[in-house]
Amino acid sequence: MANPDTQNTDIGFTHEDFAALLDQYDYNFNPGDIVPGTVFSIEPRGALIDIGAKTAAYLPIQEMSINRVEGAEEVLQSNETREFFILTDDNEDGQLTLSIRRIEYMRAWERVRQLQQEDATVRSIVFATNRGGALVRIEGLRGFIPGSHISTRKPKEDLVGEELPLKFLEVDEERNRLVLSHRRALVERKMNGLQVSEVVIGTVRGLKPYGAFIDIGGVSGLLHISEISHDHIDTPNSVLNVNDEIKVMIIDLDAERGRISLSTKQLEPEPGDMVKNPELVYEKADEMAERYREQLRQKALGEAGGGEGMIDSSEESFASEEPEMATVE
Repeated sequence: MANPDTQNTDIGFTHEDFAALLDQYDYNFNPGDIVPGTVFSIEPRGALIDIGAKTAAYLPIQEMSINRVEGAEEVLQSNETREFFILTDDNEDGQLTLSIRRIEYMRAWERVRQLQQEDATVRSIVFATNRGGALVRIEGLRGFIPGSHISTRKPKEDLVGEELPLKFLEVDEERNRLVLSHRRALVERKMNGLQVSEVVIGTVRGLKPYGAFIDIGGVSGLLHISEISHDHIDTPNSVLNVNDEIKVMIIDLDAERGRISLSTKQLEPEPGDMVKNPELVYEKADEMAERYREQLRQKALGEAGGGEGMIDSSEESFASEEPEMATVE
């Protein structure tokens, strides 16, 4: 008769059953998972990582960082434990391919989305330029500054190696689009020292059918055609010339869009003076600006309403076209 103790310990669990159980846990890894692992062998073009699978996983050198690396020792140390992204299913040898770059990439997009929400100004060095603009890196991601959002008198190619302040225009991970503006960063900084109804001296830097771009101390504002004079004007160049020095009044500051709207119409002592006698307009500019400020105060007190059309006209032009802005030293 069998020994009762033997019967109690005979649970029918073989070595084959144990191996099968190990297999069940060994291969519970899927592409897209983030898992802990330990570096146990660094090779010339990659590293072997122990993540608890039956076979060591492989980390290629091109997947070690969001930035370019020449050798694994730049980013890894033997016996270091950290997180890895599972990039591919196991191959015919049962080996998984890992990535650190993918984790950094996801976290970088998360960071720039946060910076955009905070309306942060960031600084980055231009590493290349092309026909359309300039290229920078933000949090390791490649960003693009369109030519119309670069405010400098330097040729674009001379910007390589220069650090620029930048604002976010577009952050789209799905389309891999990170677009920034140098112009908006400068305008925001300049706006901190400007106020609506202030009279400033500017230089005409560009003329378009819809208005003139005026350089006011290093940033550009739009003098919309409807804000040049109370008299009808067919084209801005019938009144203004490039490089003219003029006095203008600030009628709107839009920090979010990086836009400054200007007016000479509001400085006219008599309707049409900008066409007939612009020097009189500049002579009386401060006096007329004070009248304008008084009108604003009256509106704030509720004694008058409306009067916003002068701002809307210039905003309409900005919305319909993304023009080249005046340059900044």
